[in-house]
Amino acid sequence: MSTTPPHDLNPLGQPVGFPVTGWTPPPPPSSDPMEGRFCRLEKLDANRHAASLYAANSHDSEGRMWTYLGYGPFESEDSYRTWVDEVSQKSDPLFFAIVDRQSGQAIGVASYLRIDPRAGSIEVGHIAYSPLLQGTTIATEAMFLMMQRAFDLGYRRYEWKCDTLNAPSRAAALRLGFTFEGIFRQAIIVKGRNRDTAWFSITDQEWPSHREAFHRWLDPANFDERGKQFTKLSASAST
Repeated sequence: MSTTPPHDLNPLGQPVGFPVTGWTPPPPPSSDPMEGRFCRLEKLDANRHAASLYAANSHDSEGRMWTYLGYGPFESEDSYRTWVDEVSQKSDPLFFAIVDRQSGQAIGVASYLRIDPRAGSIEVGHIAYSPLLQGTTIATEAMFLMMQRAFDLGYRRYEWKCDTLNAPSRAAALRLGFTFEGIFRQAIIVKGRNRDTAWFSITDQEWPSHREAFHRWLDPANFDERGKQFTKLSASAST
């Protein structure tokens, strides 16, 4: 399989990138809510979300969800609230609380970051899923809603990066349709340890087929009365 990207030849016979016509830099993503069937994404707010997020995160008594993040675990609700209050003031990263529509409680966090409208590139990260969110339909729908907003705005490239040793995150990226691009060795230092960073992406040319796969997977007909899926997302993406 060829690894040469799509390209043209210029008058000198040199390969050059394919033309990008009719494209203008998109606006930064807004903090408006994102509505799904199972969840609602709201701009992170300490007063509205910190208590329920801390309670949800507390189900992870060993602190496993924080191992590959640059912060946490938090020793108290006050310390977590202070962190939420600080990061929620920023526009990049732009943090959202993931709210379970059934319970009305915030049970996870994710953000847009490294937002680069001129390049048409945006990343999803700071994904902190409490045990109440991990492995649920809400977890998948939340990622779909964030992808959908980015591509609807006109972004050309949607990125996912993680510690290359974070096997669950790498598996999640592939399940969600991201393409593995490689590893940046000794990219950063996290909590005093080296981090090699694995890069993944989805492009705007790939998005329409991925969007259809998400729609098929999230369709109520894909779940039994107990909420168990009939067809996996990866299988839906291949049809």
